[in-house]
Amino acid sequence: MTLIDTHCHLESYLKQGDLPAVLERAKAAGVGALITVGTAPDDWTVYRDLTAAHPGVVFFSAGLHPCSVDANWAAALSGLESFWAAGAVPRPVALGECGLDRFHLPKDPAEAEVVIGWQKQAFAQQLGVARKLGCPVIVHSRGAFRETVELIDASGVDWTKVVFHCFVEGPAEVAELVRRGGYASFTGILTYKTAQNVREAAAAQGLARLMVETDAPWLTPMPHRGKPNEPAFVRHTAEFAAKEVFRVPFAELAAVTTANARKFFGI
Repeated sequence: MTLIDTHCHLESYLKQGDLPAVLERAKAAGVGALITVGTAPDDWTVYRDLTAAHPGVVFFSAGLHPCSVDANWAAALSGLESFWAAGAVPRPVALGECGLDRFHLPKDPAEAEVVIGWQKQAFAQQLGVARKLGCPVIVHSRGAFRETVELIDASGVDWTKVVFHCFVEGPAEVAELVRRGGYASFTGILTYKTAQNVREAAAAQGLARLMVETDAPWLTPMPHRGKPNEPAFVRHTAEFAAKEVFRVPFAELAAVTTANARKFFGI
């Protein structure tokens, strides 16, 4: 059985010298491919080089995470589109992660409004690039679901190319995505005892649209919660989803989620 970790961040393993072992453990766990997700200009080239070094296994995206947005956001985005330029090899499989995050805003209300304003501008610009390129978009939305949806609606981006990663809303919100043609992807949070709303959202979206991810090195699934996460652990999330959420054989869930990821990201 093969799985695809559709969202992880490999930079920390690379810096620690652990990446070869992390990739080997992923392979041993049946993870046939993974997408390492860009969050700022300083990791885009790093991830492109990793993709070139591990063809067919590592893929990458490029985007400006809302928590990386500051007053210089426009300068940070100035080189983004060049990663899709003619002759650029390898190219990203998606733009993102990008979006809105109200959870990590400054405590001062006035400062918070300034920052969320920057986030909205940066997100809108990236959506414009994605619409021009016709590429998939990886969306980060925390504490700002309605605002995020409204900005995507206004952008004219094809919703069938939009995935809300690390979905933590409920079935009503996932229905909004499905109605528009978008997707929700699920992390190890799915396995947490307190995350019944997330399990209900996954069930409401349905197995036919499911994608799984780690968001490693964060959000480690059970039974390893409390330890650093890594792509191999996407198997725990997938096994839990098969048994506890969808009541299907693991092999079926692995086949469906892998096919969904390959189709969505074109890999």
